[in-house]
Amino acid sequence: MFYDPSERRIRSFVTRAGRVSVAQGRALEELGPRFLVPYDKAPLDLAATFARQAPTILEIGFGMGETSAKISALMPEKNFIGVEVHTPGVGSYLKLIGEGNLENVRIIQHDAVEVLTNMIAPDSLAGVHVFFPDPWHKARHNKRRLIQSPLVQLISTRLAPGGYIHCATDWEEYAIQMLEVLSAEPTLKNTATDPSGYVPRPDYRDTTKFENRGLRLGHGVWDLVFEKRA
Repeated sequence: MFYDPSERRIRSFVTRAGRVSVAQGRALEELGPRFLVPYDKAPLDLAATFARQAPTILEIGFGMGETSAKISALMPEKNFIGVEVHTPGVGSYLKLIGEGNLENVRIIQHDAVEVLTNMIAPDSLAGVHVFFPDPWHKARHNKRRLIQSPLVQLISTRLAPGGYIHCATDWEEYAIQMLEVLSAEPTLKNTATDPSGYVPRPDYRDTTKFENRGLRLGHGVWDLVFEKRA
């Protein structure tokens, strides 16, 4: 973790060098020029970026990209922007993009808060995905969690009316905090019909191998889907 005096906020991620495999490096070199969008402090022209008009979903922190690749393959009619800071994950997702011949994905390797603030226009997104962000489970680190009121408010301004934010976590205490934070944002409404406030896992979010292992061990997983009010 580090404090960035230019942004005057604590980052919610740790920058790791990580080892880039040969396959990931090849994907970065061969597919990066086509699918990577450079960070810029200017609004991104989504229609020009994807060479079409389509609903656009932004994912914050896609890890190694397995779930993201499956979702984008299931929804070719939608555009997907993946935001991730770690190079091995970017290389892995690019590799999957190439293997799946996915044309509806672009990647921005940068801090998601700055991307949302500077590159995403208000009312322009159909959805935002935040799957299994770092729970920062120690109490003294809770302030570093991604899902907090300022970010949720920012995300809501970038969602078009009727757009949604979908969060998932396997850390119950974080799920409770997510529910509280999302419920407190007046521009959003919970889509859950269950009194718990959580929703069944939507079909498009496939389970990862780590999630399946946790479920076999009896661990819980909580999904939340909130929609922007019209």
